[in-house]
Amino acid sequence: MKKEMIKTLYFGDDGKIPNNAFYPLTLYRAALENHDAMALFNKNNWTNAWQNGVFPYHHYHSNTHEVLAIVKGEASITFGGEKGETIRVEKGDVVVIPAGVGHKREQASSDFLVVGAYPDGRDHDLRTGEPNERPTVLENIQNVPVPEFDPVFGRDGPLKKSWTKQ
Repeated sequence: MKKEMIKTLYFGDDGKIPNNAFYPLTLYRAALENHDAMALFNKNNWTNAWQNGVFPYHHYHSNTHEVLAIVKGEASITFGGEKGETIRVEKGDVVVIPAGVGHKREQASSDFLVVGAYPDGRDHDLRTGEPNERPTVLENIQNVPVPEFDPVFGRDGPLKKSWTKQ
């Protein structure tokens, strides 16, 4: 994959959505042109998969990272909370979302469909940035391990290079 097809974004804590100080959101453009997303994720040990859309409100997972593959349509998704960045995604794109990074669907085509999965098949919590979540989620986010495999490129994929705690 060409380097220009990979985009990484860091998001700081906005006071509501904690985001992730250690790992960037990683966007792979046109990564799934001829792949079955669910089979590819399973092969790379990102399991507990589902198919649906993205919630139309800011939310995040404090206890696991998440991968989203756009398998149909297109959408605008805001990552990083209200002060984050809105990104247009389309069929074939894959977004690897670190634990704590907020995401919200702003707009989507009528056929928009994603496949989502989690490293090692982890169960995920659903957090929305409520004040009472803070003490627990900050500790959870720090304790989520780096996945052994990149969900798209496997053991030696780009994620292993960009997801190292400094």
